[in-house]
Amino acid sequence: MKGSLSKITSYVMAKHGVVGLTKSAALEYAATKLRINAVCPGTIETEPLLIMKKENPEMYNRVAAGNKVGRLGQTGEIAAAVTFLLSDAASFITGSIFAVDGGNAAS
Repeated sequence: MKGSLSKITSYVMAKHGVVGLTKSAALEYAATKLRINAVCPGTIETEPLLIMKKENPEMYNRVAAGNKVGRLGQTGEIAAAVTFLLSDAASFITGSIFAVDGGNAAS
């Protein structure tokens, strides 16, 4: 529609907002030892995609192949990234954007 933002434009704007908020909040709270990071998942095999896999395997395979690593991400892979960020091993990490997306952000 003329005069309104497209869905993709709104989506991209929201993503950039999350990145900006993450970085500025991390700077604001760094001295308090509060760590603020963002995890940005790629296409993850969730219930809707499992339904697609059953109902339309061709479409599912196209979606999976669209990822640089040639497959969909798993929920456990997102959980592992979050677990790492919450651990003491990540105590010097703040203001970071963690793309857990099978390499899509690198392209």
